[in-house]
Amino acid sequence: MSDAAAAPVRLGNQPVLEVEDLAVRFTRRGEGDTRAVDGVSFSVAPGETIGLVGESGSGKSVTSLGVMGLLPKRGVEVSGSVRLNGQELIGAKDETLRRLRGADMAMVFQDPLSSLNPTVPIGTQVTEVLLEHRDMSKSEAADEAVRLLDRVGIPDPKRRLKEYPHQFSGGMRQRALIAMALACSPRLLIADEPTTALDVTIQAQILELLRELVVDTGTALVLITHDLGVVAGLCDRVHVMYAGKIIETADRHDLFARPRQPYTGGLLASVPRLDTGRDVPLTPIRGSARDAIPWAEGCAFAPRCDHAQDDCLTEVSGSTVELVPDGPGRELRCRHPIEYPPAPSGATASGVRP
Repeated sequence: MSDAAAAPVRLGNQPVLEVEDLAVRFTRRGEGDTRAVDGVSFSVAPGETIGLVGESGSGKSVTSLGVMGLLPKRGVEVSGSVRLNGQELIGAKDETLRRLRGADMAMVFQDPLSSLNPTVPIGTQVTEVLLEHRDMSKSEAADEAVRLLDRVGIPDPKRRLKEYPHQFSGGMRQRALIAMALACSPRLLIADEPTTALDVTIQAQILELLRELVVDTGTALVLITHDLGVVAGLCDRVHVMYAGKIIETADRHDLFARPRQPYTGGLLASVPRLDTGRDVPLTPIRGSARDAIPWAEGCAFAPRCDHAQDDCLTEVSGSTVELVPDGPGRELRCRHPIEYPPAPSGATASGVRP
């Protein structure tokens, strides 16, 4: 499908989801607090797909759980603002969140096997959503469940309604989760690593299904992944996360053409490319996410960064490393970003290779 054919439907300028300064802190008695999400802000409009990208432990999934209101009450402090269609979700009552989840916002979780109840038939789990949020009889809900399973490409859907999750393949379980998420035509869909552990063919089918959803219905999609290939094929804008903060945000084409944050550049450099020879080694990011320093002491990525200088490891005049504008539609959190030579006359950002 070409970019022109896959252009998302825009249903207005008002964002479906607005996240401002979201912070999630885990507390344990006798131990130091862990700030898993630290001041994250972004928005997503109808028909738009944004990506939250980063290594495991960067805060992507915790951000999504904070948006959905699915974090535990005990030992967790959530602050900031999350607005769905203008309605504040932080601090909302449980019954309000239950009414919104499944109807106006839905989530496809990372592991379909553990997300589905192994003791309940697939049909019962799909119809449960319909009976809870839509005015349907049981027979009407069963008919709609068949239509939903057929829509997501599950063969012989009427028979499959009676089967259990263990009788489905990994790809079919993921499709069943997507069918449940689509049951009430939500305005917002969050997909957390929807292609994890799936083979390449099934990955492509799942991504095409999500793309069609956004194009056909104008659903706002938040895609959480560490797979930059998925991002390249699906997302409009990308937010790169590290140590709980967004460190670079840009249009997909601009980000891939000219990553400015050394961490983003490292992620792209570590991805195999078809246009390079077999003898060209990959360039991994040294160290691990556990090597980060607190943001209050400088740039969390500095211990792993080849561009780091002395001021990256300390505060400068009492200020932290802020997320600041870096050209049209771009923001960057870095004191010594990657620099590029001037583009040739007439070239566009998306036409320049990193």
